[in-house]
Amino acid sequence: MTEKAVRLTDPAALRALAHPTRIALLGELRGTGPSTVGRLSVALDEAAGSISYHLRRLAAVGLVAEAPELAVNRRERWWRAEHQLTAVLPAEDRTDPERAAAGTALRREIARGLAALQEAYLDAEASLPPEWIAAATQGDRLLHLTVAELSELSAELDELADRWQDRSDRGRPGTEQVALLTAAFRRPGRSTPSAPAAGPR
Repeated sequence: MTEKAVRLTDPAALRALAHPTRIALLGELRGTGPSTVGRLSVALDEAAGSISYHLRRLAAVGLVAEAPELAVNRRERWWRAEHQLTAVLPAEDRTDPERAAAGTALRREIARGLAALQEAYLDAEASLPPEWIAAATQGDRLLHLTVAELSELSAELDELADRWQDRSDRGRPGTEQVALLTAAFRRPGRSTPSAPAAGPR
């Protein structure tokens, strides 16, 4: 990968990535490293022609690139991800309606994929070694924060994730892919007073 992160602001790029197969392809290339169309076809259980099409769409917006230096013959076509991370900034997207719509569509598709990933983990959990199950964590907390505190929390979560991303190494013995999911946002549909009402309840 040539860069750590890419910030998507172009509506065309946001729309190009907002497809479950393309999100999965990008995740596979980031998680396992450069790969051939054939290997990606097996990993995603999708026809090679479809994989090639989606890779070309991702390449057109600069998210993946061919890696011809890895091919052992002219028939092999290798691809690599161009970045480790994709950043989408919804607050900034709101200044452009087209960009906002494309960004929301992408984030909805990512949310669906993450929900499916958690379901897949629960399906596979019984077959995992007990130490990997014990080491995992899943939970939620309902916090009461100001907008400044939520911003501080989000920044701390990003810093923590960055620290562990820097430590992550595909080639280290004993490692497996670990999905790190973090989310912190104002709970929709609820409004609480800024200070508790006086008197007993």
